[in-house]
Amino acid sequence: MNIKMTSHGRFKFRRGEKEDMFAVHEMIQELADYEKMSDGPQQTLEDLKRDCHTDYCHIYVLDYLKDETEKVIIGYAICYFSYSTWLGKCYFLEDIYVRPAYRRLGAGSFMFRQIATQAQAYQCKRIDFHVLSWNPATEFYKKLGAFDLTETEAWHYYRLNEKGINQVVKGLNNID
Repeated sequence: MNIKMTSHGRFKFRRGEKEDMFAVHEMIQELADYEKMSDGPQQTLEDLKRDCHTDYCHIYVLDYLKDETEKVIIGYAICYFSYSTWLGKCYFLEDIYVRPAYRRLGAGSFMFRQIATQAQAYQCKRIDFHVLSWNPATEFYKKLGAFDLTETEAWHYYRLNEKGINQVVKGLNNID
């Protein structure tokens, strides 16, 4: 069992269950609001419930255990496998979030360590994730040993959204 004792209580990291997805859904919106992208999240609570125990979507939650009877979900992480032609299997961290009232208690460090433990157990060679340039969490990630690929290797991250996919399939993008 992955539990960390703190002076403020205990943290428990675990795989999310269907009944946890309401809290995860709320926190996804909280993160989107923080990132100034309030209209971004389009998936539904039902989508999360459907996907939470699939091979392609690993949803973790962080419980805060104040005592033997009181527990509250204070954070979540969503990960999935990716593949590197140079290294093989990798773990992609789509989101990691701790509710503001529980930050600076070691929750984020504990959760990231648990994600790294999962990646190691899955024999992944690296963990990839994206961070908005203005997000103060960049300093936290650097302290963990992460580095900015845009700075160090000049990689840029591109996206083809659903509309773009449809246009490519229909041949509307003049790519020939």
